[in-house]
Amino acid sequence: MNKPEKRIRDIIRILHQTYLNSRTALRFRTPLQILIATILSAQCTDRKVNEITPALFRKYSGAADFAAADRIELENEIRPTGFYRNKAKNIIKTCQKIEEDFQGKVPDNMAALITLPGVARKTANIVLSSGFNRAEGIAVDTHVKRISVRLGLSREKVPDKIECDLMKVVPKKDWLDFNHLLVNHGRTFCNARKPHCKECPIRHLCLYHLRPPSVTIK
Repeated sequence: MNKPEKRIRDIIRILHQTYLNSRTALRFRTPLQILIATILSAQCTDRKVNEITPALFRKYSGAADFAAADRIELENEIRPTGFYRNKAKNIIKTCQKIEEDFQGKVPDNMAALITLPGVARKTANIVLSSGFNRAEGIAVDTHVKRISVRLGLSREKVPDKIECDLMKVVPKKDWLDFNHLLVNHGRTFCNARKPHCKECPIRHLCLYHLRPPSVTIK
């Protein structure tokens, strides 16, 4: 095993030991619910999403219910998550397409998921990993983007390109957990403005504390 391979394996091993049973903080029971929750989580905290989804999922129990929802009414129900007009539009159109093209069931593959309105690779990866326990890629959110650059795993700025870099170095057996591990690490130690490098359990494997950038990586 060469040094780069050993470093990424050591990073993953330590993160697994630090964040036991890492999984999404979004609360859900079905693939449809994690899809809706992930759409709502854009530019919003998981905590805020979790505050509104219990009532939302009681009212809209399946794709057909969301597909037939009154847009203004849905907008008001999801307003606390921000960007509610666009989110409501995408949720309704996505569920209409699920009803029309996928027999009312959330598709379980990347190619089909990214045909849904408002669903790009990040959302699709989260739905696949959390809803179906399948890995076709690695979800790249703000935490994964920031930490991947700091660790020296990618020099890219575009999420899809960062994902490609990660898929080359992260063993496929770890793809399911990698996003959750880095999200937990970003919230605990490696935050955007002032990372806690002295306390970081993977400090000795990170490039950031050796050459911290002059500007904040968001």
